[in-house]
Amino acid sequence: MGHGHDHGHAAGRAEDRSRLRWVLGVTVVVLAFEVVGAFLTGSLALLADAGHMATDAAAVVLALGASYVASRPAGPRSTFGLHRAEILAAMLNAVVLLVVCGYLAYAGISRLADPTSVDAGPMIAFAAVGLVANGVSLVILNRSETGSLNLRGAANEVLADLVGSILAVLAGVVILLWGWDRADSIASLLIAVLILPRSLILLRESASILLENAPAGMDLEDVRRHLMEMPGVVDVHDLHAWTITSGMPSLSAHVTVTQEVLDEHGVGGVLDRLADCTAEHFDVRHSTFQVEPVSHQDHEDLGEVH
Repeated sequence: MGHGHDHGHAAGRAEDRSRLRWVLGVTVVVLAFEVVGAFLTGSLALLADAGHMATDAAAVVLALGASYVASRPAGPRSTFGLHRAEILAAMLNAVVLLVVCGYLAYAGISRLADPTSVDAGPMIAFAAVGLVANGVSLVILNRSETGSLNLRGAANEVLADLVGSILAVLAGVVILLWGWDRADSIASLLIAVLILPRSLILLRESASILLENAPAGMDLEDVRRHLMEMPGVVDVHDLHAWTITSGMPSLSAHVTVTQEVLDEHGVGGVLDRLADCTAEHFDVRHSTFQVEPVSHQDHEDLGEVH
């Protein structure tokens, strides 16, 4: 059961890498296009979108590298493999987004006080190309079904770029029709506002995994209750749940059972039923159980709680 799940996870990760390579190619081409456009038109919103696309390109390279590293087999010291590389990449992406957000806020406020003339027609054309390219990239990434936090980090950045391109187009239209140059600065500030919550959510979720919090949506008391309802189980303790990487929740527990159940089913039979319970009700297929007879309770030492 576990081997099949690992194989499916690896296949999904390979598909994600293919998507990321496509997105990287599109992003680099449009980045170069928008940098030229920003200098030709003098648009801060276009330059902000180009700068954000540069961080997107770096983020996709980082995500690709993390995915390759995470697919390496486990070793004598890295017993879980290097799956957490994906989560570290997602956290770094979130930090980069926050830095970009801060720059856009600073530059936008500065331009509001001293607006610069913008060539609106070419600005709209360059931003429209970025809009189409970001839309294509987002569709490619959203077709993934792996739930990878690493991939979501890249998708969030592309989504923010898509919105940024829309705002750049709108700002260009306003400048073209009414000559209000401050629309360019306001667009860059709105991009910063839209980036901020996505950055914080990604940072919080990646930090939660690295801190080994229980997977989102999993109630450990509910897990304990399901295990306690199994015939012969008299106690469940030292129960822990965490996430190795996106889509790979894990669980461990000490389960005390009656001697009668052990005599009837054996340790293997009890383990099968425990693993089936957590897989069926909580979709956890990486589970480890220590099965103990009732007579062992007085001799167990779990160490000092720190």
